[in-house]
Amino acid sequence: MLISRIFKVIAVSCLWLLLGCGLSYGTDTDIACLKSIKESLVDTRNYLNSTWKFENVTEGSICAFLGVECWHPFENRVLNIRLSDLGLKGRFPLGLANCTSITGIDLSSNELFGSIPQNISEIVVFATSLNLSSNNFSGEIPSSLANCSFLNVLELDHNQLTGQIPGQIGFLNRLKTFSVANNRLSGRIPSSFNSSIFTKESFANNPGLCGKPLSPCV
Repeated sequence: MLISRIFKVIAVSCLWLLLGCGLSYGTDTDIACLKSIKESLVDTRNYLNSTWKFENVTEGSICAFLGVECWHPFENRVLNIRLSDLGLKGRFPLGLANCTSITGIDLSSNELFGSIPQNISEIVVFATSLNLSSNNFSGEIPSSLANCSFLNVLELDHNQLTGQIPGQIGFLNRLKTFSVANNRLSGRIPSSFNSSIFTKESFANNPGLCGKPLSPCV
């Protein structure tokens, strides 16, 4: 009888230990994600410096950070990050990879520069919305974006992107909003973008771009 009770106490203790470790891991990675983002960006208007405080992080505390939305208000698991028009400078924050449950990323209307990471599909695996518009991103559009199979929204307009549009992106069957307008893209628009949801406005103001739904290629 006594042995049975001891066994039950040990079993319950082990279970709580395992659960605690799992919760702690999720919490720690999302906190590391936000810390990395803050450290990698220049906060010219002091928005993050004044609101993202990590001195005494408790469960759910990061959910009150500016631009951070959590899956649950009492759990440090990031759902969306919306940091639009905050005067942020720097490269694409690779620390986003530590927000392993994030679905929405909005970094639009800032002063971000450099290339969009070629392995971006490994950084924002479950993204349904990615808005990098109105920045200074350059280089080519990563073809790996086609691996972000949950994307509903992809906005890359008003940057300095060059090269051709990866045709694989046009096959994303959940994509409902898409724009690469006002870049420096060139070449023929892939036939995979010929569905009704890809309008002229999606591709406008790219001097070297041609083909449906724009003017025919010469």
